Amino acid sequence: MFGRIAHRYDLLNRVLSLGQDVRWRRLVARRVAAARPERVLDVCTGTGDVALGLERGPTVFGADFSLPMLVLARDKAADRKRSLALTVADALALPVAEASVDVVTVSFGVRNFEDLEAGLTELSRVLRPGGVLLVLEFSRPEGPLGPLLGWWVRNIPPRLGRLLSGDREAYTYLPASVGSFADADAMCVILGGIGLEGVSARPLTGGVCTLYQAHRPMQRKETT
Repeated sequence: MFGRIAHRYDLLNRVLSLGQDVRWRRLVARRVAAARPERVLDVCTGTGDVALGLERGPTVFGADFSLPMLVLARDKAADRKRSLALTVADALALPVAEASVDVVTVSFGVRNFEDLEAGLTELSRVLRPGGVLLVLEFSRPEGPLGPLLGWWVRNIPPRLGRLLSGDREAYTYLPASVGSFADADAMCVILGGIGLEGVSARPLTGGVCTLYQAHRPMQRKETT
């Protein structure tokens, strides 16, 4: 499914979010920069928007299970003269050594994990002690604009997505997956339950999406 819509993925992201996805990814980039990492892993990298939006300096790796998406990410990196190492990978079994990266990012990917807790545990595994996990994911809108934003998510993506991509399944899947995904409180409980600390959730654009942040605990010295 993701392979079929790869050629229209960036366009549809801009249109369906009314350009807000650019702002959301910039916020992720600022959080990454604040961590001052040397090595960053962007899981579910897709066409590379998050990875290529990071400041130059750290070594950035992108992983995704969709080869057509990675081909577009490779070409985009070449056009921008950016270095981006890419690999086809299952997020639940990353080909990455334990405690080997400073920051892990994943945008609009965790709701697609076959097993959410197992996937988040795998992301935590590759973080060094003190390393930061940043998860940007769609959520169910709340507050005064909640009903309007919820209507948009349920009704506009299937229609407009089908028109622009020619794929009915993909953009029917979007609102269905958002509706069945864990809410912010549940996500925070899961992140804390797998041993991460400093868990926070920041709703964006009326709660259409949420930015989660947590870090792997520093190793504690054993007492004798």
